[in-house]
Amino acid sequence: MQSIDRAMAITSVLATHMTDNGISISDLSKECELPLSTMHRLLKAMIKQGMVEQDAHTKCYRLGTIWLEYGLQVYDSMDYVNKIRPELERLMRGVDESVYLSKPSGLEAIIIERIDSENNPIRIYDQLGLRIPMHIGAANKAMLANMPTVKSNAILKELLPIEQLPVMEVALKKIKKQGYAISHGEKTEGTSSVAVAVRDGLGEVVGAVSIGFVSFNLTESRMEFLIEKAIETGKRISEKLGSTVAQD
Repeated sequence: MQSIDRAMAITSVLATHMTDNGISISDLSKECELPLSTMHRLLKAMIKQGMVEQDAHTKCYRLGTIWLEYGLQVYDSMDYVNKIRPELERLMRGVDESVYLSKPSGLEAIIIERIDSENNPIRIYDQLGLRIPMHIGAANKAMLANMPTVKSNAILKELLPIEQLPVMEVALKKIKKQGYAISHGEKTEGTSSVAVAVRDGLGEVVGAVSIGFVSFNLTESRMEFLIEKAIETGKRISEKLGSTVAQD
């Protein structure tokens, strides 16, 4: 069991370095608080199983493609079309705005679905597959706020100067308490977004549902309406994925 715990700890650290060229064994040992000899033995076993890869030139380590293979199998088993997309379409029709589904991937989030309003001529276009740093935007902050503190802190330390961390931590606590996140012009000037996190059957944050809209003439009542609809949709999707975690 100890080896499994250590292997998962290594995996967790490597996952935070997905956008890098990997991490050296010495840095990995420090972050996991394991002796170099133990780390070398574990990495050798994980490489054999395809869980870890080592760059032939830099000698740095990164996650192996087996995680992608397993992840795609799990994602496929979620029955995405029947469980999630209908809820996104329902949300789009209810708010007449573009809606998005994002998923965390290391230090970034990936937009994996976008459904545009058929009636609203003003659209915010964020392409599918777009990667956005985890500290930017409502969707990403909603996910960070609902992750275990150790995990979110590790991500933020990679993305932000140390003096900005306390402010972000306060913001994330507020987001978790209120149950949603809002952003204004963080990625695209003149646009806003409201988002809620989505959990799976294990209670893990697996994504975020967000509504994108222009900030021009945005009223308080309209914002309250969008927040309400986002929360309702996030709750329904989480329940369909098996989550029993109470939504704030």
